[in-house]
Amino acid sequence: MLETVGRVFSEFVIRIADRVKSQSLLRSVVDLLVLLIAVIALYQAYLFAWVLWYSAFNPGGSAYMRAEARRLSALDPPVSIRYEWVPYDAISTNLKKAVIAAEDARFTEHDGVEWEAIRRAWRYNERQEEAGRNRRRGGSTLTQQLAKNLFLSADRNYIRKGQELVITYMIEAVMSKRRILELYLNVVEYGTGIFGAQAAARHYYRVPAGQLSVTQAARLAAILPNPRVYGKNMQSRFVQSRGRTIAARMRSAQLPD
Repeated sequence: MLETVGRVFSEFVIRIADRVKSQSLLRSVVDLLVLLIAVIALYQAYLFAWVLWYSAFNPGGSAYMRAEARRLSALDPPVSIRYEWVPYDAISTNLKKAVIAAEDARFTEHDGVEWEAIRRAWRYNERQEEAGRNRRRGGSTLTQQLAKNLFLSADRNYIRKGQELVITYMIEAVMSKRRILELYLNVVEYGTGIFGAQAAARHYYRVPAGQLSVTQAARLAAILPNPRVYGKNMQSRFVQSRGRTIAARMRSAQLPD
């Protein structure tokens, strides 16, 4: 009888101990989740503060630019970044229209993300992968590209893409389309170590950004998908052909007010 009581009591104690352990583990998991959510929220608030800052003040660079500067400084011989901020009115209207025509035809109409363009790019990339080809198409708007260039890296993963979308909506919420385009034109990469319209205009054509012709602007926009490769030969068949297509589309490109 005592053995039976002892066995029952022991089982009871073990069950209570297991329950306490489970509850303790559950509390630990909940605490970790709360901490993780708090950290994520604080990071988003930090990014939003920078978005607010850039809505009024010009950046001295970008995350993408800084990463490229580190890479180029490690080369032998090292390569310096070329970057010079110029205000919106000092950039050729031709380049503004060329970039919109080439990268984001509905720039003035959407809210930062073109979901249908993303779906089309996804299906295209899947077909290319199935065929064993390395061609890739992006569905990113100018605002998404700006979000990536200002704050993120060039890594391709779902976490980075999700953060890009969050920043994109932050930017669209507080900045005008004109300001978004101004920032984009000043920080986008136009070749190895070449960032912004002014550096690109001077490097490729020996003129300031405000004096770019239709043809020059169209060719600069043509190299944007892969500037480190296409920028090596501005007279290549691809750049010239793509430039002519962009120049034709520029007539219908809508600039922000």
